[in-house]
Amino acid sequence: MSTKQSATQETLAVRSRQLAQKKNILSGATVYLSGPMDFVASRKEEKEFGWRNRVGQFLKRYKVTVYDPWYKPPVKGMRHYGKEDEFSTQKRQNWTFDDSPDGHKTRAELCDEFWPTLHVDLRMTDTADFLVAFVPTNIYSVGTVHEIVMARLQHKPVLFVSPSVTFPVYEELEAHLKEKGDEKGQAMLEELAKQAPLRSNPGAMPSMWYMALVDGHYFFDGFGFAQYAGEFGWRKGALDLHDEQCPPKRPLLPYLEALNMQIPKRYDLEQDKFVENPEWLIFDDEDL
Repeated sequence: MSTKQSATQETLAVRSRQLAQKKNILSGATVYLSGPMDFVASRKEEKEFGWRNRVGQFLKRYKVTVYDPWYKPPVKGMRHYGKEDEFSTQKRQNWTFDDSPDGHKTRAELCDEFWPTLHVDLRMTDTADFLVAFVPTNIYSVGTVHEIVMARLQHKPVLFVSPSVTFPVYEELEAHLKEKGDEKGQAMLEELAKQAPLRSNPGAMPSMWYMALVDGHYFFDGFGFAQYAGEFGWRKGALDLHDEQCPPKRPLLPYLEALNMQIPKRYDLEQDKFVENPEWLIFDDEDL
């Protein structure tokens, strides 16, 4: 290790100890909550009771500014720019592949229509100190990938939640059809699984591409809501039922709670040890 690197790590270590003494490292930080919106089971349900509501509430306790794409911050001078709600996808129904002047015009209008949404979401990603990304392997999402890549190009921490994915109702139906001897139904169900595709992921393994893109220190297999449900008064729902069926081994919320006290070190393969993590660049306004 060079003298410059040693000095840098020593500076980071001192800064980390100073922040730890204050015990409010996250105070004043900004987070962006990235994850599927278009292809969730219910956009209305996701907006009102989804994971973002709980994680946002949890982080606001530490005085973190929370950027939630469901509730985009107003743009000065353009209050409605880029707003998105559970009805946004209805406009997409006008999409056409008609290779006529009208078809070209319709596609151009829709691309212009959704550009402000992308613009605001990427600006929130750009100005956030870190991201929390919920990335279940069974839900298609392009915006999430874009936001994660953008954050990692800026060497920002992306706290990546990859939950276990199972289909208990599918398994129950499969067993039911088998018990009834319904061979035609079984064949249809198998074909449905291929067409969907319905691929379980009980081990919560993320995509190999994400493994290369996101630091290994930042992967979690759930949120750990149960531990804090009483404190925040969260109504029991699908999120809690999933955690009961598949208890996370490395939940996110306890990590965030510890992070507010001290920036966790990351494991460095080259040095074969835990080292200071310079990706947590949360500026201290008190020093300005």
